[in-house]
Formats: sequence, structure tokens, C-alpha cells
Amino acid sequence: MNETIKVADLPEFDPAEYLNNEQEIAAYLSAVIAEDDPGLLAAALGDIARARGMSEIARASGLSREALYKALRPGAQPRFETITRVCRALGVTLEARAGTTG
Repeated sequence: MNETIKVADLPEFDPAEYLNNEQEIAAYLSAVIAEDDPGLLAAALGDIARARGMSEIARASGLSREALYKALRPGAQPRFETITRVCRALGVTLEARAGTTG
């Protein structure tokens, strides 16, 4: 007999629980950047900030915790200045590489 699993019964996945070191953070952020979705990037930075400690990242970025949560919620469209401040506080950099077109 097959039991149907309901999505509502599944545990919620939290990427922040798996971002334990710089290599994991860099791999996660690189994969998100490749998706070319600003809202997803904001949410991913939020995941990383939660993994590192939102209060610490807020302090290091010069933003309030409330402003940080608002800017990094899923679907948010934060200003580039906010992204760079958060990246600096997280100790990560965004970099450009030549890609293929076509």
C-alpha cells in the first residue's frame, strides 16, 4: 500500500542550517547568482546572514536588524548599496567572470 505524503507534512527546509563554512557559503551564493534573480539573491543573503547571526551582520553592515530582515526577505529588491554592505559584513565578494553568450 502506497501512502501519499502531503507537502504540508514535510519539514520546512532552512538553507541557513547548512551554511557552516566559507566554502559552503560561496558555493550557495555562486549557485544563486547563476540564477540571475535579484529577489533570490536577497533571500540567499538573508539565509547566510541568519547562519552567521542576524544581529552581528546588522551591526557590521551598519543597518538595523529590522532593515536587514526587510531588505533580505524572499522577493525583496534591495538597493545595490545594501547588497554590497551586507556582502562586506558577511566577508564575501561578488565578482564578474566572462561568460558565454548565445
